[in-house]
Amino acid sequence: MNDRMTAPWAEYELARFPEDPRDRLRAWDAADAYLLRHLAESGTHLKGSVVILGDRWGALATALAAHRPTQISDSFLARQATRANLARNEAGEDAVRLLTTQDTPPDRVDVLLVRVPKSLALLEDQLHRLAPGVHEGTVVVGTGMVKEIHTSTLKLFERILGPTRTSLAQQKARLIFCAPDPALHEARGANPWPYSYQLPNDTGLLSGRTVINHAGVFCADRLDIGTRFFLRHLPHGRGAGRVVDLGCGNGVVGTAVALGDPEAEVVFVDESYQAVASAEETYAANAGGKVEFLVGDGMEGFPPGSVDVVLNNPPFHSHQATTDATSWRMFKGARRALRPGGELWVVGNRHLGYHVKLRRLFGNSELVGSDAKFVVLKAVKS
Repeated sequence: MNDRMTAPWAEYELARFPEDPRDRLRAWDAADAYLLRHLAESGTHLKGSVVILGDRWGALATALAAHRPTQISDSFLARQATRANLARNEAGEDAVRLLTTQDTPPDRVDVLLVRVPKSLALLEDQLHRLAPGVHEGTVVVGTGMVKEIHTSTLKLFERILGPTRTSLAQQKARLIFCAPDPALHEARGANPWPYSYQLPNDTGLLSGRTVINHAGVFCADRLDIGTRFFLRHLPHGRGAGRVVDLGCGNGVVGTAVALGDPEAEVVFVDESYQAVASAEETYAANAGGKVEFLVGDGMEGFPPGSVDVVLNNPPFHSHQATTDATSWRMFKGARRALRPGGELWVVGNRHLGYHVKLRRLFGNSELVGSDAKFVVLKAVKS
């Protein structure tokens, strides 16, 4: 969906990535617009090193491109959206410096604009990483929808950067104002991320093994129940095939396959830089063999007929919106990349009805395992 966001100084045509004319979700919301209005009305000097953290689809970076900001994002799709939106609004890509959450942040931050992420852990990690570059004169403004900003959010800003307050709500959005206090340098403590833990003894080949989670990756301190169920039903004994852990998260599923089938070539794919970093470290701690790690848009880039098995635990949220668009694209991408006879294995909540999608795409869907909450399904490409 293309839409126009009005800032006090201009209008911007924006779209999510990948662009889909049927998608009714906008690439910006009231929180982005509120922040831009505040910057104009308060006369904030956007001078020096301007850093934008968590810009979801490049709306803020595009609107502020004239100030040559640095955007820090965990999302491959958000970075691609930013590139496309800059081009769409005739701003050169070099107007914005694009960094990932795994890159070294700028040494000095004069203006820090934070789009509050869904993950409190990711916010904690990134504030810790940015804190050394923040100084007493840094302007720090956060933004988010009211339902996204909690007392715990404000406490993080206060503990890591300095005294924090919020604005009145406008159109269900709110701003966060933080006054950096250099004296907190010692008091804030060390960054607790990445976090590691040992898997319980009922996880088969992975029992007792170590998982490393960077901040923002799903279920950072424990194995989620969907993945635990999936681990009990994974295909093994396939030999030297090419297996893709699609939406790999911390890499537990792909690592289990590598341990069970040492001859397999396992490819870990996720659109989150934090997730792929987690998968790399989890794999390195537990397994060896032929392996590849990719940050990207699902199965895009895989040649047709190049994959034997795809394993997938698809998300059904895009930020705060519930949507099946991501799972549908993952399934279609998997079908295209699979060789004839190749298999897509999917775990999901029973109520999501993935079997219907798989039958539409593949013409078949086999129930491999189920319990009261989850199903594991297999579809075979003819």
